[in-house]
Formats: sequence, structure tokens, C-alpha cells
Amino acid sequence: MGFAGSFHGELSGAQNCRFIGRIYGVDTDDLLDFVEDFAGLGVHFHLPIRSYSSGMKSRLAFGVSMGVAFDTYLVDEVTAVGDANFKQRSDALFKERMKTAGAVVVSHSMQQIRNLCDAVVVLEGGQLRFYDDVDQGIEDHNKNMQSGPR
Repeated sequence: MGFAGSFHGELSGAQNCRFIGRIYGVDTDDLLDFVEDFAGLGVHFHLPIRSYSSGMKSRLAFGVSMGVAFDTYLVDEVTAVGDANFKQRSDALFKERMKTAGAVVVSHSMQQIRNLCDAVVVLEGGQLRFYDDVDQGIEDHNKNMQSGPR
């Protein structure tokens, strides 16, 4: 979700949103309105991305990702950026999206796995093991981490 490295630094946040919207075939005006409101970048939304802090880029990237209704989200280390209010809104929005979409989540945070997932896959020694029971998957993962490399 939201790989901020895909933005063009010379374009503004708004221009990048329109470009991404065109790629995914969504209404660019709707996407622009959603991201501008959600990301909360103020006047910076209309300035070149090269002037953004890493947190601003992350907020924009998350907003764009959530502004496009995907069937499945690929999420690597969910990290909500910004103040507590933005983190809370991000979490609520992601959970809302998960009502109508799926996600593959990769994380080292077992609390995030507990909060977001209803199944777990553990990769150990080149083998994948599927768990319907999230707590059991986490327990086995933790055992693997304690035993060290094989």
C-alpha cells in the first residue's frame, strides 16, 4: 500500500493523484477530493512532492491507496504516520476497506497481525505453513524466532 517512492517529485500531490487515478481508471476528481481531505496536507497538496517531508509523502501515499477501491491490498509493515488523530482515522479507514476487500499483510508487529488478520502464514526454512488460528500462527512464529536460524 502506498509506496511513496512511486511519486514524481516535480509534480504536486494533486497532480500525482490525478496521474495515479488515470492509471487505475478511477474518477480523478473524486480521488483528488478524497485524498486532499484525508491526507490533510493543506496548501502543500498543491506543491511539488520534492518539498514534502517523508511523513507528508506517507500520508499522501496512504490516502491515494485508500482512495482507490482495490479488491486486494498488499500491505508491508502497516505504519500509520502523523499525529494520533491521523493514525486513528487511518486505522478506521483501513478496517472499513477490509469489509469489502482482502489484504495480504506482512509485518513484524504481532499486535498488528492480531488486529488485522483472520489467518496467518508463517514462512520458515523456505516452507509456508497456513494457520486458521491467528494466535497459534503467532505462537509458532515466535518459537521460530527464538530458535534462531536453521
